[in-house]
Amino acid sequence: MLISFIEDPGAKTWWGYGIAFLMFFSAALQTLILHQHFQYCFVTGMRLRTAIVGAIYRKSLVITNSAKRSSTIGEIVNLMSVDAQRFMDLTSFLNMLWSAPLQICLALYFLWQYLGPSVLAGVAVMILLIPFNAVIAMKSRSLQVQQMQHKDARIKLMNEILNGMKVLKLYAWEPSFEQKVLAIRQKELKILKKAAYLNALSTFTWTTAPFIVALTTFAVFVTLDENNVLDAQKAFVSLSLFNILRFPLNMLPQVISSVVQATVSLKRLQNFLSHDELDPTSVERQKTGTGHAITVLNGTFSWGKTDPVVLDGISLTVPRGSLVAVVGHVGCGKSSLISALLGEMEKLEGRVAVEGTVALVPQQAWIRNATLKDNIVFGESLNEHKYQQVLENCALITDLDVLPGGDQTEIGEKGINLSGGQKQRVSLARAVYSDTDVYLLDDPLSAVDAHVAKHIFDKVIGPEGALKGKTRVLVTHGISFLPQVDQIVVMVNGKVSEMGSYQELQDQNEAFAEFLRNYAQRDEVEEDEPTVLDEDEEFLGEDALSNHIDLSDNEPSAAEARKLFMRQISVISSDGEPSAWKSTRRRLSEKKKVIESPPPTLPESKRLIEAETTETGRVKLIVFWQYLKAVGPFISVVICVLYCCQNAAAIGANFWLSDWTNDPVVNGTQHQTYVRVGVYAALGLTQGVVSYIESQLLFAVCCIRASSLLHAHLLNQTLRCPMQYFELTPVGRILNRFSQDMETIDDRIPTCVEDLLLCMFDVLSTLLVLAYSIPLSLLPSVPVACLYFSLQRFYVATSRQLKRLESVSRSPIYSHFSETITGSSVIRAYGREKNFILLNDTKMDTNQKSYYPGIVSNRWLGIRIEFIGNCIVLFAALFAVIGRSNLNPGIVGLSVSYALQVTMSLNWMVRMTSDLESNIVAVERVKEYSETKTEAPWVIESNRPPKSWPETGNVEFSGYSVRYREGLDLVLKNLQLSVYGGEKVGIVGRTGAGKSSMTLCLFRIIEAAEGEITIDGVKIADIGLHDLRSKLTIIPQVSS
Repeated sequence: MLISFIEDPGAKTWWGYGIAFLMFFSAALQTLILHQHFQYCFVTGMRLRTAIVGAIYRKSLVITNSAKRSSTIGEIVNLMSVDAQRFMDLTSFLNMLWSAPLQICLALYFLWQYLGPSVLAGVAVMILLIPFNAVIAMKSRSLQVQQMQHKDARIKLMNEILNGMKVLKLYAWEPSFEQKVLAIRQKELKILKKAAYLNALSTFTWTTAPFIVALTTFAVFVTLDENNVLDAQKAFVSLSLFNILRFPLNMLPQVISSVVQATVSLKRLQNFLSHDELDPTSVERQKTGTGHAITVLNGTFSWGKTDPVVLDGISLTVPRGSLVAVVGHVGCGKSSLISALLGEMEKLEGRVAVEGTVALVPQQAWIRNATLKDNIVFGESLNEHKYQQVLENCALITDLDVLPGGDQTEIGEKGINLSGGQKQRVSLARAVYSDTDVYLLDDPLSAVDAHVAKHIFDKVIGPEGALKGKTRVLVTHGISFLPQVDQIVVMVNGKVSEMGSYQELQDQNEAFAEFLRNYAQRDEVEEDEPTVLDEDEEFLGEDALSNHIDLSDNEPSAAEARKLFMRQISVISSDGEPSAWKSTRRRLSEKKKVIESPPPTLPESKRLIEAETTETGRVKLIVFWQYLKAVGPFISVVICVLYCCQNAAAIGANFWLSDWTNDPVVNGTQHQTYVRVGVYAALGLTQGVVSYIESQLLFAVCCIRASSLLHAHLLNQTLRCPMQYFELTPVGRILNRFSQDMETIDDRIPTCVEDLLLCMFDVLSTLLVLAYSIPLSLLPSVPVACLYFSLQRFYVATSRQLKRLESVSRSPIYSHFSETITGSSVIRAYGREKNFILLNDTKMDTNQKSYYPGIVSNRWLGIRIEFIGNCIVLFAALFAVIGRSNLNPGIVGLSVSYALQVTMSLNWMVRMTSDLESNIVAVERVKEYSETKTEAPWVIESNRPPKSWPETGNVEFSGYSVRYREGLDLVLKNLQLSVYGGEKVGIVGRTGAGKSSMTLCLFRIIEAAEGEITIDGVKIADIGLHDLRSKLTIIPQVSS
């Protein structure tokens, strides 16, 4: 209509203004409707992601043990982060599946009105492109599956590394595990590179598709009939319609690709959500009148339906209110029996009934990242008198005195700031406080020293303890407690061998009697006592006997000594130790000059795990520079030059078309049509080829290189962090860097960079065309540009900070999830599933509080930026009307068609600027963790010990003092100790005396505050960590 107005000198001027304002108002209406639609789509996507994460969390609480073997924590974290995000991304543009074909059909209908049957040539080109895009989509899908498999493997390995970091450092295994991770990462990058080549082909297709459609249509139009004249009206209305075609043609492959990715994610989710669940009916809970709290009749159990039988033909009854001990050798099925009573095992046949509520104390204490009080109360209402009584009974009062915040001290992930015995006592206190009907106690006394074990048995578990009248099943190796229990169950090879009282079983002189005879003579290493598990494990009767009485096991005198020693231990009071033991310990202490120290002091702050820090303000230029350095500055300049060439070719093609429409019509026909078509085709193909090259360079070379370097640096730095760093930083927080943030660097940042460059050069092209064709239209550009940049700055600052907050609020979701998986059996035993589901939902809501404002801010920006774009169209049209006497229709058509494009380009440019700043936060977060303080060098080339070192193994502590971290009290004070090669030395002491600290000092897990350690005359502080650690060996406390 506007071109017709320009061509008609007699048209009224008011009609031209009317057309200009009609264009403006129709565009404004489109903006309002479109953004209302996007608002609903994004909110739906957000809700979908929340639902998926909630479903995954709920499922993880009920999956069987065999299912846990096939779905690792790393894989499930990927389901919650990557796969759930894909569904959210898909909902935003899912409507394009039907609206894109509709837009294409409408555009073709209007094209038919102008160009007639020649439009069919363009349709044929589009149809031919469909199978090409389909092949790319199918190939992308297969690559996606492979990439996710490698990503799962990498995250699984990283999770194992982070959880077993202490073992890695003790054995100096970091380089070998680093190579394992990098090998998987290399496979991942190889897949990413193949995907980049496919992406370049896809870019080439959608860049050239609208042009090829236009070229074939125009070429067929002018060659079909000599009287077909390509004038400005036909050319630029058609060109505008072809530009309308560009969006659906561009989006349709992307939406199809998103659907493909979502189907991959859907299959992964289906696999996980269809895992077998624990059968809640396998253990009957209703009360019966039999008087038995626990009944098992002919029960056969395994860990999975296809796994071998672990417990066979189990039949036992536990009277209500009785204390039953379960004993047997290692691996005989004691802990499995507890699991079977909880319904954690697969019941193959038989009947299990447990009457009333249950409390569990597992063999490995499960401690949450919460305050000590919260760990004990565990969601129950607080009764202060009952709480204090529990603390006293479980021998925790003295521990509260050494904790910096008392019972308000925050306990780190996995209870890292508690010793093994403290963790076990907290776990027991949780059970006692819960006040349930049945107590399943899986070796709770193994991690505490003898007098504390006696205190806990007397005050809590025993006949006169706090739990008297409750049903208690106690798995134990403590022979001294067995005479006080009501019934003993003897397990042998997964079967109940004998049942009865202590005296009855002794009189039978069968498996139990043999167990009593042999147990004290067994070497402690064979037992699963926490001698190698927990740092405060000391002086269990049988442990003390086998470890500290230097007698031959086979001599009669040894047996007599053991009996005497057992009698001594059985009468240890809860207040003190036998004088014989005190003198033994004093002699040992004097002989080895071991100076005991107070328990390690904890940080002054009550909070151990600090809240994750969030950067504020603009992303620092150094973050962009670091990414640019990883990409390569020179090749970045080359890519920008290629983008200039691509846009120059596009502008040249459109100017050529404008000039073509102004060709004179002689005898109803235009001349030089073949030359016009040939040059137009050459310019268009140049544009496509350059776009292919630049896309390939950007994705396949630059961004893959950047991803590789940033990941390698992050991994190397993480492995070089001191052990204290891993104790204070939740695993979920570090995993977040390796999963979500690395995925952003791998996939999203390259796409953002590409889209930003495209939009930026599109806007520059529009301004150049307008400046050349209608110079007056640039008059309002200064106020429009000021408005644009003010909106951009306001939006980008808000969006960037929201993205940071969203990232920070995401880590606790993964940490909580990892914690839940570890303690799922405890959560189920106490029936706290609903509490933990609510806690997970609360953390999700906190995350959404940062995400939802981001959606709203996007809509806020979109409406305002598109208003600016609509104003540019209005001014271009108004000035075309004002200066119509000096303008030819071709130039007006060209300028207005460019102005119509600028709305979308401006909108996307701000959004991509914001997205780039938001996503570059991932680089910022990776950079933050890549600059953490590292431990001492692994190898000091100038000071390497001889290959034969240490030859004799003389160890000397000279005035040695150590603290766990800066600002804390000394753990070992002025230690003087000499150990000669070949000596066997026992280190003994109370909880927190510093026994484990001494071994950690030998490996320099903790560095000296004063003094030195020398081994065969070599100061260990002067050599590299790996030179030291690779020459020593240790059986760690916690197996990994």
